[in-house]
Amino acid sequence: MSPKPAFLVLEDGSVFRGRAFGAETSAHGEVVFNTSMTGYQEMLTDPSYAGQIIVPTYPMIGNYGINDRDFESRRVQVAGFAVRAHDTAPSHSLSTMTLDRFLADQGVPGIGGVDTRAITRRLRTRGVMMGMISVDTTPEEALARLHVLPTYDETDFVSRVSTESSYGWPADDGEASETRHRVVVYDCGLKYNILRMLRARGCEVIALPVRSSAEDILALRPDGVVMSPGPGDPELLDYAVETARGLVDKQPVLGICLGNQVLARAFGGSNFKLKFGHRGGNHPVRDLSTGLVHITAQNHGYAVDPDSLPADVEVSHVNLNDGTVEGLRHRTLPVMSIQYHSEASPGPLDNEYIFDRFLDLIRDAE
Repeated sequence: MSPKPAFLVLEDGSVFRGRAFGAETSAHGEVVFNTSMTGYQEMLTDPSYAGQIIVPTYPMIGNYGINDRDFESRRVQVAGFAVRAHDTAPSHSLSTMTLDRFLADQGVPGIGGVDTRAITRRLRTRGVMMGMISVDTTPEEALARLHVLPTYDETDFVSRVSTESSYGWPADDGEASETRHRVVVYDCGLKYNILRMLRARGCEVIALPVRSSAEDILALRPDGVVMSPGPGDPELLDYAVETARGLVDKQPVLGICLGNQVLARAFGGSNFKLKFGHRGGNHPVRDLSTGLVHITAQNHGYAVDPDSLPADVEVSHVNLNDGTVEGLRHRTLPVMSIQYHSEASPGPLDNEYIFDRFLDLIRDAE
């Protein structure tokens, strides 16, 4: 049976027609584009994409299938997936199913055959906006419904994606089995690769729900705390900011992506929304302490306002495309943060050194 006709409608009224795959259902979300050439399974399972419809700029998606290894969370997190072409006959030794089946099994709609270049140009020109994938309505009906649904900026997605209970991360083959430090990861929507990389460096790792207080975290007697990435507007997360404030003068802290923005707020700073965000595996960032430029993986739609930061917090990294803040460092406390992803999966791997710097903070605090 041939796929049903489907369309993606944006809130400005533009319509992109294609064919449905995955779950034949409607879904709405903030429409964003990602410039990575690989890693669609990691994108789909990255909690930072909760509430969003992803548009990969790479035209062929699904050609190596879905495997049991490359999950960044326990399920598909995106609202929808819009691609130029999806491969129905993938070729890879680890593949266990097609992209079509993967999305269908988890109730997430996809649309193929759309002009992803045109969508990307519109988002770059006009900014990210809400959109809807639909198979059973007219574009006019979908647009009318879209205008009465909650917007992305009004929703706390972090509470939806965080773990409901604490858990540890076991050592896998090739990872360090000896533990030297206990690290608590405050789960705002963490990627499993954060846990893998900490475990590989000899850390006992414990993930805690985002509604955990500073007291809950400190009761575990950690040597350090990681504030994880996650979805949505950091200005909605007063409870996470309160937790961060209770930690920064008591333990070494590393913030990643959303964790960077939460820490900025904990020190009195603020954040603003970017026009179309940074999403992909090819963003140049300068480390101001060394002068080195690293190619980074990124996935964020908000950035720290450097003018809002207090004097005891300095900018440590900057984005070479637009000059936005890509990292912070406290001048006296063992607190550091980055806006990009040091745990990038599938890559680039330039930035794993951030975890080593964090462990240096822990050792210096002992």
